[in-house]
Amino acid sequence: MKTNIKISGILSAVVLFCLFAFKPFEEKKIIVIDAGHGGHDFGADMHGFQEKNISEAIAKKIKAFNKDSNLEIVLLRDGDHFMGLSERVSIINNHNPDLVISLHVNASKNVQVNGVDAYISSKTEFYEKSKESAEKIVNEVSGDNLLKRRISEAPFYVLKNSNCAAITLLMGFLSNNKDREYLTSETGQNEIATKILEAVK
Repeated sequence: MKTNIKISGILSAVVLFCLFAFKPFEEKKIIVIDAGHGGHDFGADMHGFQEKNISEAIAKKIKAFNKDSNLEIVLLRDGDHFMGLSERVSIINNHNPDLVISLHVNASKNVQVNGVDAYISSKTEFYEKSKESAEKIVNEVSGDNLLKRRISEAPFYVLKNSNCAAITLLMGFLSNNKDREYLTSETGQNEIATKILEAVK
């Protein structure tokens, strides 16, 4: 009887070892964060704030907040320098990511216009995945502080030429007082970064 129990215990240990030893390897998800503009290219420049700095600050927070070992955040622009569109796409495609998110902020002559928009390309094989990712991110980022606007199609260079799902995320309007206060605050930037990170997990 004791022998049978001992053998049973050994077999159980072997089975458990096999289950863990041969567990399928979970491939790391790679997300490229493309902070828009940079260097002499300020982007939207209003009320003492520049789009390039806002997009870079939020991009860095996304990377810093990531604690998931199965998720790799790659910053396309890690610093205030100009990058051409073809250079951006070349780096993106070299990383072979699951998704690229180009971070931008909006501006309008109508100061009442506010909220979050996203753009995707209609001319790539990644259209459905791009649309799904855009919907998830816009839904996550919008809320009490940022109005949910729309997801549209656009022939932007990075969207068309990236060999992966790609979205351009416009995180609010620098021209709108409420959006601007949120976008330029530490709290607002932390919340946006956290929500983007949550949406891509």
